[in-house]
Amino acid sequence: MTGLIIIGDEILSGRREDKHLAKSIELLSARGLAVSWARYVGDEPDRITADIRHALDSGDVVFSFGGIGATPDDHTRACAGRAWGAELGLHPEARELILARCRALAEQEGKPFEPDSADTQRRLQMGFFPVGATIIPNPYNQIPGFSLLGRVHFLPGFPVMAWPMMAWALDHLHADLHGRAVQASKAVIVYGAIESVLTPLMVDIEARYAPVKVFSLPSVDHPVHGRHIELGVKGGAQEVEAAFAYLLQGLSNVGAKIGPTLVQ
Repeated sequence: MTGLIIIGDEILSGRREDKHLAKSIELLSARGLAVSWARYVGDEPDRITADIRHALDSGDVVFSFGGIGATPDDHTRACAGRAWGAELGLHPEARELILARCRALAEQEGKPFEPDSADTQRRLQMGFFPVGATIIPNPYNQIPGFSLLGRVHFLPGFPVMAWPMMAWALDHLHADLHGRAVQASKAVIVYGAIESVLTPLMVDIEARYAPVKVFSLPSVDHPVHGRHIELGVKGGAQEVEAAFAYLLQGLSNVGAKIGPTLVQ
């Protein structure tokens, strides 16, 4: 399974809109994978630590977004160390990448590069990861993220950095998982129906065609279909075809008025 941890007071307060969930769904779907769970957490170290500990214990592939900078409200690196039980140390590859970035910035500004300056030392703080972590390259500004256990990945909150880094991790570290969550989906529009009347049919289908899942998406004011339920099944392609045929027969048996079929 794949999980997400999205960190930041600015998300929970509404000052910034989260875009990581939608993009993660897109990146995973393109590789035949899916989001299994997502957690939002503010800049509270104890809660961040608990969520990272859960991620480490879960066995899931997890992407954590935000909080790996070096300002006072960036707690993720320290929380990851606490959750994993490891001290933070300056990662040697991260050190070289950050120094190279600082040198390039100095050259752009026409200034001498000063590796011992306070500004450079502050930037180097972003390379302090739990000892034993591996790095995730950052194509935007070369300041890396990091991974623990090869499956829990820590990325910046900035989408322009985080999304290419997530794609890199999926393609270079988890290519063996691609395609595992590919599912077929087939649904039908049912007009004027009440979910409680259709619930026995849904339960029957899940019992007969497990592990196929039934989904029911009601709408009361759709601009085209009006009040209706989008009722469908999802799972393996062959199982879905059989379950959907049974669904249509069941709807006919209860006299439901049905509309177009939706295939995904």
